[in-house]
Amino acid sequence: MNIAEWLASTARLRPEAPALLTGLDLDADYRTFADRAAAIGVALAREYGIKPGDRVALFASNCTQYLECLYGIWWMGAVAIPINAKLHGREAAWICSDAGASLAFVSDDTVEALTAASADLPAAMKTLSVDSDAYRAMREGEGMPAPLAREVDDLAWLFYTSGTTGRPKGVMLSHGNLVAMSMCYLADVDPATPQDASLYAAPISHGAGLYNLPHVRMGGRHVVPESGGFDPDEVLNLARQLDNVVMFGAPTMVRRLIDAAKRRGENGEGIRTIIYGGGPMYLADIREAIAVMGQRFVQIYGQGESPMTITALSREWHMNTDHPRYLERLASVGAAQSVMSVRITGEDGEVLGAGETGEVEAKGTAVMLGYWNNPKANTETLKDGWLRTGDVGRLDEDGFLTLSDRSKDVIISGGTNIYPREVEEALLTHADVREVSAIGLPDPDWGEIVVACVVLEEGATRNDARLDAHCLASIARFKRPKRYVYLDALPKNNYGKVLKTELRQMLRK
Repeated sequence: MNIAEWLASTARLRPEAPALLTGLDLDADYRTFADRAAAIGVALAREYGIKPGDRVALFASNCTQYLECLYGIWWMGAVAIPINAKLHGREAAWICSDAGASLAFVSDDTVEALTAASADLPAAMKTLSVDSDAYRAMREGEGMPAPLAREVDDLAWLFYTSGTTGRPKGVMLSHGNLVAMSMCYLADVDPATPQDASLYAAPISHGAGLYNLPHVRMGGRHVVPESGGFDPDEVLNLARQLDNVVMFGAPTMVRRLIDAAKRRGENGEGIRTIIYGGGPMYLADIREAIAVMGQRFVQIYGQGESPMTITALSREWHMNTDHPRYLERLASVGAAQSVMSVRITGEDGEVLGAGETGEVEAKGTAVMLGYWNNPKANTETLKDGWLRTGDVGRLDEDGFLTLSDRSKDVIISGGTNIYPREVEEALLTHADVREVSAIGLPDPDWGEIVVACVVLEEGATRNDARLDAHCLASIARFKRPKRYVYLDALPKNNYGKVLKTELRQMLRK
């Protein structure tokens, strides 16, 4: 099936339901949304020669046109390549070239960056700004009455990993993968309804954009903030007026939202669900989030290779405070989602038992088809259908997964594995610590030592001894940092993930 059939169906069943909004302003109902997507699909074929299976890039900031283009691409059977608008033009050009893109939809604030990298683009690739008169004419044309038929294993979404350790890899997600992800959303994450307002404060090019699918299927509203991004005050103001707001956010976004709510003396009125993931959410932070905003939270764990779909920690388990292992479960990333199986394996590939720490592997209908033109990476990452995530964790006897770290981030000191997250969890409970990242640096005696990179709360003073004593109160002596480095901010990529590689390079100079 073609995933665009969901839009066509909703447009028939709920034609006048509000679909696309910028802030509080309505841009399109579902009939108009589908008509525009259908017209874009026809124009792609007629004016640009796009055929089913061809790749079309989206290098644009968040806007409602992004969703129109996405469904227009799918409507005529082509493949969408979402590219984070914050990437450098040369990075975006490399992706377009690697994917063999025939066309790139851009926005007026990204077109110059891509144009400056024109030498790195495919020779025949064209660009079209979604802010242009040409685009507006395209979406007002005649469209095909129904999306072109596609098979479940046909490619739909070609997502390039963030590439913090080298060139990004193109993750191939099929129409069937997107259906599986959407079914997991409805079963394991949140029951989408026609009354929902899905708020895109995180990049549509990433997980937040994938979550448009279940909301299109259910006929909900799709809201892009006027700022086009994440501003916590704007989110809180919109939520009060829209009501039934559902949003995805990285843990760093949740942290900023909680700080804003505390400053304003509010609790997030109008927000029904905040889905968080994409990086570690520390126990201290989620406990404070619940204390400030109540039970509005669901956690998901996934990767581009199995988008948003490996495990979920449901609202139920956030609320079940009477359970004897409540805090242990709150610090986990939940249990396997409905279409997935999860296991832990050791260094030799053997399956480990409950409580044993090893590499997290996942298998199911949400796992990617493979990497684009990268057989070596496929061999390394996919084994008998199991996705080797590169993450380290353990399963308890009830199937709850607790992550330790990325395998490459484990610190081996004196022959003993130390998981940075344990150190970070301990330090974050200190009142003076706002953010922290623990890394390992080479040491002639220990092999590696633990170094804590700390961002202090405003007004706090540097004091190694005080932080050291705090660590010793909650973790083993051998795990405590042997060095503290104080920074104004932690380096992060465009998705809000802390760049430990950059920290290690910075401190080795």
